[in-house]
Amino acid sequence: MRRAIEVVPRGTWPLRRRTGVATLDFDNRHRRRIALATDDGVAFLLDLPEARVMNAGDGLVLETGDVIEVAAAPEKVCDIEAESAAALARLAWHLGNRHLPVEILPGRLRIRDDHVIVAMLEGLGARVARLEAAFTPEQGAYAHGGEGRHGHGHGHDHGHGHGHGHGHGHAHDHDHDHGHGHHRHGHRH
Repeated sequence: MRRAIEVVPRGTWPLRRRTGVATLDFDNRHRRRIALATDDGVAFLLDLPEARVMNAGDGLVLETGDVIEVAAAPEKVCDIEAESAAALARLAWHLGNRHLPVEILPGRLRIRDDHVIVAMLEGLGARVARLEAAFTPEQGAYAHGGEGRHGHGHGHDHGHGHGHGHGHGHAHDHDHDHGHGHHRHGHRH
């Protein structure tokens, strides 16, 4: 099986080396190692030294030097608008307080469709539009300086099960207070 061993940013790889396109949702664009396939059905193994976020237009460099272009797949998302910039900032705070991935767009926020979160936002005065579109959330403060223990942008544990199927040898308890209760919030580990 072909192996993709490096991610290179959009515009930095020669188009003549493109050997295919892989259209991936956000979860599959934030990985270290996984079996994937191009849109034409050609299997390859993503095998990176560490988890990376791949954006639309980035290239996955194969061992041969050929490149598979990354495309962002449409997902069920919600675009959130508010009556003012201050009201939108307040909504963003509530989403961040729940550790939800959020994409910041001009005049609006985008999240994955979640009926519970949508009801909360509407209760806070948000206008919510459901649609299918690419989802590329902010990478967060931890993304550039190490991504925590599980490669998802947090430098702390949440006290919930991870379902890895193997032992870790580390506790999943908090040793600090966030000032809010924890709940399940859709992280993939």
